[in-house]
Amino acid sequence: MSHSARAKRMARHHARKKPAALSLVSLMDIFTILVFFLLVNSAEIQTMEPPKSLSLPESVAQDKPRETVVVLVTSDTVFVQDNPVVSVADVDRADGVIIAPLKRALAAQEDRRLMQAAATDPSAREITILGDKGVPYRVLKKVMATCTEADFGKLSLAVVQREDAMHVSGVVEG
Repeated sequence: MSHSARAKRMARHHARKKPAALSLVSLMDIFTILVFFLLVNSAEIQTMEPPKSLSLPESVAQDKPRETVVVLVTSDTVFVQDNPVVSVADVDRADGVIIAPLKRALAAQEDRRLMQAAATDPSAREITILGDKGVPYRVLKKVMATCTEADFGKLSLAVVQREDAMHVSGVVEG
């Protein structure tokens, strides 16, 4: 049986054709770029997880929180770096503006790594205050005055961004 020229040409072509191979080089390039992209973008997102018992006020602040000394004011206790310092009732009853136990606790933060960078310039020292939205303003005012008295030049109040109520994403500079 005689084959046409076209049939012979197709038979030669099919005999020459090799099975398809997957090029792993391009796939590895794509995954490398994806890994770097995820690493860079995950470093920009900073969230502070407030305790479940703390309800922060909402704001439209866009600034990202920085690593600072943290003062936490719940409905019943004032904490410095998760260590209880004084009760809110004692702060509210006190006559002066300065809270002595809080000032001592903040002075003890001098040896922390967060404070060493700003040890020479008091105006460069930063502190973040997380205050429950149910705490009276007069208590927060005393806490802020005590932080200023303890040589912290930059006060930030942590708030919850309105579009993401699950994470503390912004700070309001004072």
